[in-house]
Amino acid sequence: MARIAGVNLPTNKRVLIALQYIHGIGQKTAAQIVEQVNIPAERRVSQLTDAEVLQIREMIDRDFVVEGDLRRETSMNIKRLMDLGCYRGLRHRRGLPVRGQRTHTNARTRKGPAKAIAGKKK
Repeated sequence: MARIAGVNLPTNKRVLIALQYIHGIGQKTAAQIVEQVNIPAERRVSQLTDAEVLQIREMIDRDFVVEGDLRRETSMNIKRLMDLGCYRGLRHRRGLPVRGQRTHTNARTRKGPAKAIAGKKK
């Protein structure tokens, strides 16, 4: 089992797909890594040699911000917005949509389940 950036990659999947299990690596980045390490597209994780796994691990450590560092960076950016008291920070603080979406209807994922209004009758 290949372990890269603290993540156990699934052994039966293609390398291109398995690399996307790492937080911060998507399709384009995974394709770029596989291309630079010269691994065939149809190769499975279980078929990788130790040298290839080491090459992938070194490249990710050197060129990309992934997993814990990326999560920390993201949370620090959100915390900075909240401390500044800017509009986006206030939206994060209140748990409302941040990017201008409507909230009159929808936005249930961000706002949570609907709360009944106690005194309202039909």
